[in-house]
Amino acid sequence: MARILRPRGNKGEVVAELLTDYSSRFSTLKQFYLRKGDGQPQPAGLQNFWVDRNHSGMGVFHFSGYSTISDAEKLRGYEVLLPFEERIVLPAGQYFVTDLIGCTVFEVPADASKLSSPACAAEEAPKVLGTVRDVYFTGETVAGTPILQVETQAGELLLPLAEDICRSIDVAARRIEVKLPEGLSDVNAPEPRA
Repeated sequence: MARILRPRGNKGEVVAELLTDYSSRFSTLKQFYLRKGDGQPQPAGLQNFWVDRNHSGMGVFHFSGYSTISDAEKLRGYEVLLPFEERIVLPAGQYFVTDLIGCTVFEVPADASKLSSPACAAEEAPKVLGTVRDVYFTGETVAGTPILQVETQAGELLLPLAEDICRSIDVAARRIEVKLPEGLSDVNAPEPRA
């Protein structure tokens, strides 16, 4: 939900980068979990939260039991988490980044061959491209489509998360079907050796 950056103020507050489009929920929730790196999440009560009006995409948290700058300094680098069952239900066509990471990406054929027969059906089967490793966003001040970072056998492939490319996304099946524009798979291809 957020990543704590540093202390703010002198009463134990911390400023955090907000990693959700639904930060308005923070003021109604009373408990979160804090985790650093791969450590175990620890429960943390929330005393107060507000969105930082001067810095877009930032929020200020004041957790119970943290009342000084040195207390807040201990939270630097922690992630602010919620249990999966407390996530909101997203509208159709929107996905949590955590649901996309780890999905297998399949390339579907551009057009079915007019000469295909059941014996040639393997040509029409989706081909595995790779696995989603991350999702990149352009930022609030820059218009653009989020980008899927797909790890393939040939290396990294960056795919726009656009409807005309990502034809089917089934997070329950951990499957994304894409129809690649001509030449896109060659953009990050390794240079031929001389």
